Amino acid sequence: MTIDYDVVIIGGTLAGRYAALTATQLKAKVALVEPVADSALQPNSVPFDFVYSHTLDRIGTLAKQLSEEMLFGLHTFCADSQEKCEISVNLPQVMSYARGAIAKLQEQHSLTILSAQGVDVIVDKGQFQPSPHLAFVLSDRLLHARAYLLATGSRPAIPEIEGLQKTGFLTLPEVWQTLNSATPPRQWVILGGTPQSIEMAQILARMGDSVSLVLERPSILFYLDPDIAELLFSQLEADGVRVFTNIPVTQVRRIDDNKWLQIGDKAIETDEIIVATAQQPNIEALNLAAVDVKWNQRRLVVNKKLQTTNPRIWACGDAIGGYDFPNIANYEARIALQNALFFPRFKVNYQCIPWTVFTNPPLALIGLTELQAKRRYSQKEVIVLIQYFKSIAAAQIHNKTTGICKLIVLKNGKILGASILGAEANELINIIALAMSQNIKVNHLAHLAPSHSTFSEILTKTAHCWSQQKLSDNIGRQDFLEGFFHLRRNWKL
Repeated sequence: MTIDYDVVIIGGTLAGRYAALTATQLKAKVALVEPVADSALQPNSVPFDFVYSHTLDRIGTLAKQLSEEMLFGLHTFCADSQEKCEISVNLPQVMSYARGAIAKLQEQHSLTILSAQGVDVIVDKGQFQPSPHLAFVLSDRLLHARAYLLATGSRPAIPEIEGLQKTGFLTLPEVWQTLNSATPPRQWVILGGTPQSIEMAQILARMGDSVSLVLERPSILFYLDPDIAELLFSQLEADGVRVFTNIPVTQVRRIDDNKWLQIGDKAIETDEIIVATAQQPNIEALNLAAVDVKWNQRRLVVNKKLQTTNPRIWACGDAIGGYDFPNIANYEARIALQNALFFPRFKVNYQCIPWTVFTNPPLALIGLTELQAKRRYSQKEVIVLIQYFKSIAAAQIHNKTTGICKLIVLKNGKILGASILGAEANELINIIALAMSQNIKVNHLAHLAPSHSTFSEILTKTAHCWSQQKLSDNIGRQDFLEGFFHLRRNWKL
């Protein structure tokens, strides 16, 4: 058998294209197989839907700030009167701006660019063939490789709710097309507590729409510490999102032109329903069962080296479970490629990989939460350091005082994790990620001198709490020793 490639990547995602480019930089001979586009008029392009949410969030925040009365003494007046006018969002213009940004990003990650970098780009559908030799079969050829990487991504898993399919619903990617219509909905019910659904709920509410977020779990993002979850919950409610927790949806019906949902003992009327409860991998057409690759309803089965149950097939991205975060998918792609192309010795370690929920203010996390740390270690070993954003000058100047910074450390100063809900949290978390990846202890963060006035000061103020606590412990120990020696001297006398 002739080996055509070092690795064949079955993609259709941003992680797949990143993996293909990374493989060429590792001097590998690589092919990238992407599915045929839905339309001949629409070239293959990876989704950049997060650009829409970031753009709408930014514009909505600016509009809200400008609409606040007496904000920094700035008034906005109507052109032909002396009455104040509120700033409103021109949705078509915002969506047009976002599409322009997406077009530029897609151009930078285009198949043409990959081909110029040495990737053999194949736009076709195919499946695995187990014999006589493992291969990926396309419509007109066989691809033989030393290894294969699945980066197919996932799609929404639709819950079994009576009447949902008949009544109709949207998934998150379809919301942007609906918002671009002439008469977009103004009442929304969002099913599911994923980071993306929480972002969407807040964005729509800040645009003035009526939004209900329905969660089957008892809290928002169940793995958060209670204090962080409570602050996020309060922020969503302050922005107008009605949050229903620990309540299942039992029925959906259409009455006249509106949709109705039975949520516990409540009936809610809405214009549109968004389903964002869970994801399932895009793997049905790949004939994986024939090549002994196992999967379940939610994900491909992989080991810590990202190897599937077929030792020559690897996987990365949200097809192997978890939330759809591009930075995590790219990290997994690097690990999988290094193991597939060389000796498989690298294991994924998510402890030093940050991720962000782009709410306003953003929520960023890394490593262990307080509850996780106290389960893994003795409670006496774990120190929790907390500082509030209202304590720093930048937050007061920019009127962004809502927020909390929480560092989880051991008594020896090792950083176990961080949870930051506040302005610039998505940037601040990267400093913690660097410190954790390089085993930099918390006392070194306390010794930093960030430029004044910046939000980075929240990290040094939080880390300084560790020094204060250690000083308090030392004083207590010193008092004990002095008392001990005093008793000993008196006993000798």
